[in-house]
Amino acid sequence: MIVGSALGRDVVIQHPELVNLYGCDVGDETRIGTFVEIQKGAVVGERCKISSHCFICEGVTIEDGVFLGHGVMFTNDLYPRAVNADGGLKGKDDWTLTPTLVGRNASIGSNSTILAGVTIGEYALVGAGAVVTRNVPPGAVVAGVPARIVGQVTDMPVPRKRRGAVS
Repeated sequence: MIVGSALGRDVVIQHPELVNLYGCDVGDETRIGTFVEIQKGAVVGERCKISSHCFICEGVTIEDGVFLGHGVMFTNDLYPRAVNADGGLKGKDDWTLTPTLVGRNASIGSNSTILAGVTIGEYALVGAGAVVTRNVPPGAVVAGVPARIVGQVTDMPVPRKRRGAVS
């Protein structure tokens, strides 16, 4: 289901009946796999690849050229609970949205979990299955639970020139 979302030019959604996009913004030439959910207020940049089974919640901003492997999960609440101290169900006013940012050309491996409030720097690489609990510097390679720096990206590619771009 795609409802109230702004989709850029040449966005590719292979099976639109198998995604949930509502109230989000998706940039030009981005590709979205099956069983992806992107919630209201989430922003996905241009030329991203969002693989199947990803969950991008409200408050997440993904900049241009980002790769998300299969099953990447984002959170937006640092203290999730179903009920308040009095036992009543939590409502929309009973929690604080904590934003998350993924920088340009970063890559996040399959089955990674990104906790609320984290910034993943440009060109950073998150290994498959990592749980990212703190900021990742630009160009860092992180892996593990919790994710720790294990290296540095040494071959940061120069992004290809966009069609029609003027030098």
